[in-house]
Amino acid sequence: MTIDSGFATARGGSRLYWESTGTGTPVLLIHGLGLSGGAWWRTVDALSPTMRVITFDHRGIGRSESLMPAFTTESMADDAVSILDELELDTAHVYGISLGGMIAQQLALRHPARIRSLVLGATQAGGRRAVHAGAEVMAFFRQRSHMNKEEAAWASVEFNYGERCRAEHADRIAEDIERRLEQPFNAQAYRAQLFAASMHNCYGRLDSVRAPTFVVHGAQDRVIPAANAELIAERLPNRRLTVLEHSGHQYPTEAPEVDEAISDFFDDCDAAGS
Repeated sequence: MTIDSGFATARGGSRLYWESTGTGTPVLLIHGLGLSGGAWWRTVDALSPTMRVITFDHRGIGRSESLMPAFTTESMADDAVSILDELELDTAHVYGISLGGMIAQQLALRHPARIRSLVLGATQAGGRRAVHAGAEVMAFFRQRSHMNKEEAAWASVEFNYGERCRAEHADRIAEDIERRLEQPFNAQAYRAQLFAASMHNCYGRLDSVRAPTFVVHGAQDRVIPAANAELIAERLPNRRLTVLEHSGHQYPTEAPEVDEAISDFFDDCDAAGS
């Protein structure tokens, strides 16, 4: 398997670490709150046999640096485009999950010519109609940056994973946490990302997204309730919607077979565009 890595220079001078695995049509993966590109490892393994899979660390996360004290989902979308520019890619499929799904929405609105298709996973569009997590969940994520890294990772399990995964696939959860703990945790960047997510609002503009879009969500998601998937899908003119009955927020771990459906979606989009 071909694996390359390097740094892209973002607006403002920050350097963003990226990795590229496999060959074929490119797909850019954008991860969520506080997580490095390495947290995509399951999906990279699933997609890279037939695609060129590109991951990156958000500014201030992992091996990327940040020269900005505050973030927005708009600026983070521009960061994602800087990765495409560095790799000299005119277009790519884009798959964002959680905060990464918010960034992917902004990328599609700010840079529509760069998008071959979108996958929006476990995310929300913002605005007054967004359905927010319960008070217990919100309190945890506000306090997380003040917790020991390992303690916080294990404490998040009850919020991030559905009941079936916690009961039947504790080994998968342990694998996820082991991978996450390999990367340093930047509390300042985490809080800046949390603020960016709280200010995100694309709901009123999603009807202008023309790229084919696959909306995926876990029915048991406590972090971003599944009702948000319906709100997003109803605004998009060219979309598919899948709600995974037994999955929570970390559905790639809980229902890894969904990566096959996502791969098929990319194939269909490429075939329609050829």
